[in-house]
Amino acid sequence: MADEIPPYDPLEPPRPKGKAAAAGDDSAAAESAAEAPVANLQAAVSEARKQTGERLSEKVRSNGLASQELRQFIERIETLEEDKKSIADDIKDVFGEAKGRGYDTKAIRAIIRLRKQDSGERAAFEAVLDTYMAALGMV
Repeated sequence: MADEIPPYDPLEPPRPKGKAAAAGDDSAAAESAAEAPVANLQAAVSEARKQTGERLSEKVRSNGLASQELRQFIERIETLEEDKKSIADDIKDVFGEAKGRGYDTKAIRAIIRLRKQDSGERAAFEAVLDTYMAALGMV
């Protein structure tokens, strides 16, 4: 029985399939043949990253104005992110204050969400909600 399947060993590398297995190639030659395309691909990716990085750094270095402008954009974004965090903290504090005085913060959030909607959009949503609740016998 020439096509007998050997027992599975998880520590053993996979055996080649197809023509290489039929030809009886030794496993070392098959492994090196399988690793060659991977190594070539890794080298090509590494070279492409290196060239792209060099071109980008040359462009930024050659134009000091562009690097200064880029720095300004980044600093503006960082400032806005800090402002956004500060505002979020302030909103959290207001909700905490409302909760401390006995108000339901879930209801407050729902009211804020509803007030953001257009009155027509809100009426349409409420009509659908009423219809669904009636269908389920909830009203």
